[in-house]
Amino acid sequence: MNIGIDIDDTISDTYETQFNVAQYYTINVLKRDGKINKLNNLTNHFYNRYLHNWNDEEEKEFFTKYYKKCLEEIRPKMYAKEVLDKLKEKNKIYLVTARFDWGETKAEDVTKKWLSDFKIPYDKLIVNAQDKAEIAKKYNIDIFLDDSYTNCQKVAGIGAKTYLMDSRVNRGIKEDEKIERIYSWPHFYQKLKEES
Repeated sequence: MNIGIDIDDTISDTYETQFNVAQYYTINVLKRDGKINKLNNLTNHFYNRYLHNWNDEEEKEFFTKYYKKCLEEIRPKMYAKEVLDKLKEKNKIYLVTARFDWGETKAEDVTKKWLSDFKIPYDKLIVNAQDKAEIAKKYNIDIFLDDSYTNCQKVAGIGAKTYLMDSRVNRGIKEDEKIERIYSWPHFYQKLKEES
């Protein structure tokens, strides 16, 4: 089988790192209160903008100052590597991420180093994935896992078995019957074993 998997907030605990850096930026650079909006129904990845009420220029400044730091300092979710090691034995793993180049930061280079550092197995890395459904179609993805509800909806629409990784910012979304929510990497592996 061909398995397509997102990286940020799916394989990695990006939220925890990015949120803390965003708090630092909001409090120490923008000189604002660190109180956040309570959001649990975001369908995309730009949660820090909404949580902290940043405008376009503030969001750009955040990425310019901290994007590389965020990509380098995140850690894999617990058991992600172990499950991916097992899946890699009999499947092809396509890592499909919306990570993008920003200034001097080359997303593919930073991501490949991170994957190597943590020994995350994969067959192909696709960065700057703006249309994950198109990529899923191109690579005949059978199973897809992402934390973005919008991406999951689009990929489910082309017929791939689709799973939504639970996160703090997507828990309030009314779900589509074509998308199954999972809560951890052991849960994802359990679901795949049930399917086979």
